[in-house]
Amino acid sequence: MTVRVRIAPSPTGNLHIGTARTAVFNWLFARHKGGQFILRIEDTDTERSRPEFTDNILAGLQWLGLSWDEGPYFQSQRFDLYRTTIQTLLDKGLAYRAYDTPAELDAMRAQQKAKGLAPRYDNRHRHLTPQQQAAYEAEGRSAVIRFRIDDDRTVRWHDLVHGPMTWQGSDLGGDMVIARASGGGQIGQPLYNLAVVADDVDMAITHVIRGEDHIANTAKQILLYEALGVPVPEFAHTPLILNPSGQKLSKRDGVTSISEFQNMGFTAAALANYMTLLGWSPPDGQEQFTLAEAAKQFSFDRVNRAGAKFDWDKLDWLNSQYLHATPPAQLVEALIPYWQEAGYAFDPDQDRPWLEALAALVGPSLTRLPDAVELSHFFFTETVDYSEAARQQLQQEGIDAILSAVYEALPTVSLDSIDAAKGLINQVTKAQGVKKGLMMRSLRAALMGDMQGPDLVESWFILHQRQFDRPRLAAALSIATS
Repeated sequence: MTVRVRIAPSPTGNLHIGTARTAVFNWLFARHKGGQFILRIEDTDTERSRPEFTDNILAGLQWLGLSWDEGPYFQSQRFDLYRTTIQTLLDKGLAYRAYDTPAELDAMRAQQKAKGLAPRYDNRHRHLTPQQQAAYEAEGRSAVIRFRIDDDRTVRWHDLVHGPMTWQGSDLGGDMVIARASGGGQIGQPLYNLAVVADDVDMAITHVIRGEDHIANTAKQILLYEALGVPVPEFAHTPLILNPSGQKLSKRDGVTSISEFQNMGFTAAALANYMTLLGWSPPDGQEQFTLAEAAKQFSFDRVNRAGAKFDWDKLDWLNSQYLHATPPAQLVEALIPYWQEAGYAFDPDQDRPWLEALAALVGPSLTRLPDAVELSHFFFTETVDYSEAARQQLQQEGIDAILSAVYEALPTVSLDSIDAAKGLINQVTKAQGVKKGLMMRSLRAALMGDMQGPDLVESWFILHQRQFDRPRLAAALSIATS
C-alpha cells in the first residue's frame, strides 16, 4: 500500500502555525513511509475564502520546504463529485431530504433546552412519505440533505496518537446535514464532513493526520465511509498548540501566521524545525535537524497526546543556531532586505564582498534577522555618535597621541586584511610605548563610539573598506584634544 496523506487548509485566513504544524507532520509521515503528500484547498466557504489567502498558504508551505506531490486541488471545482456522492447516499436510503424551517428548528431546540437536554436534531423528517415531501415542496420549502445516524450505533477506531477511541451515535447530534437547503428537489451546497470524505475517497487517502480539534468529526466521517462502502483510512489526531497559559494558541496571543513569523526574521529551517518539536520528540533527543533528517525518524508513537506549549525562547534559540551556522554568502542575501528597509546606502552587487564581511561579523550575534539593523548601523555611516563612556576613554591623558599616530600612519599602509590591521595596531602600540589594552580600548571608542560591540579589528577592517575610519579618528581626536 502506498501511503497517501493530505493537508487541507481553508483559505479564510493566512497560513496559521497550527495548520502549518499539521502540514509538517503529514509531510514527515509521507516521506518516512515513501508515500505521497497531497495539497487540497477547502474553499467551499465562498463568503470567507479569498484568493490572497490561497496565495499566502501556498507561499508559506513552499517557504517552509513542504513540497507537495499532488495538487493543489480546489473543493470549489469538485461540486459534481460531492453531488454524485450525496445522490449515492440518497439512492441507498442512507440520506434524506428534510424540510424543517429555521423557526421549527429553533422551537425544537428551545424545548430541548427547557428540559435540560443537549441540542440535537430529532430526526422528525427521516421517514417522510412521498406525499408529505410533495406537500412541503408545494409550500415552497427548500430541503437540506441529512445523513442517517443511528443512536444505538457505537463507532470505534484506533487513533495513531490517542489509541482506542469510542463514540456513541447518540452523542452525534442526530441525523447530520450534509448539504445546504435547496428547492425543487435539487442538491444544495455540500457541507464539510461530506466533502472531506468524498475527497479523501477520490484521492485514495490512507491516513488522515490532523489536529485533535477534529476528533468530534471523525465518528461522523467513519459512518460516511462505511455508508459508501469504502475502506476507512487510519486517523492520527495531533495535539493542539497552546499558549503559555495552556489555552489554544489564537490571534489574541499575537503572531500566529507563518508570514508573520517570516516577517519577524525567523528562518524557514528554524521554524520548521521548531514546529516538528511541537508535539513530537525524536528518539535520539536531538533538537536541531532538517525536515529530511526528522522524516527518517518520525513515527506517531513519539507524538504526545498533551497539548504543546509554544515557547518563544526556544524558537529564538533555535533560530540563532541556524543564523550562526549560515555561511556569510547565504546570510547576506537574507540581511540585504532589512538593511535596505532601514535606508542604509549600499549597492547589493558592487558592495557584495564588503556586505559579506559585515554579515560574517554580525552573524554570530543574531537571534532574528532584523537584529542586524541595530548591530550594523554604524558601519553604514561616516560619522558615529559617541557614548559618555567612549568620551571618557578618549579624554584620558595621552590618548590623543595614540590616535594621532594611527591617523598619520593610515595613508602609509595597505590595510587590505585583518592581519594588516593587527600589524598596524602592534606597530603603534610599540612606538607609543603603551599597553595593548589601552590601545584597543581607545581605538574602539574612536571607531565605534562605544566601549561595547563586535570584534574591534574586524570592525576596523570593514570600516576601512568604506574609508570611514579616518573621518572617525579625526572626530575622536577633536574630542580627545578638547
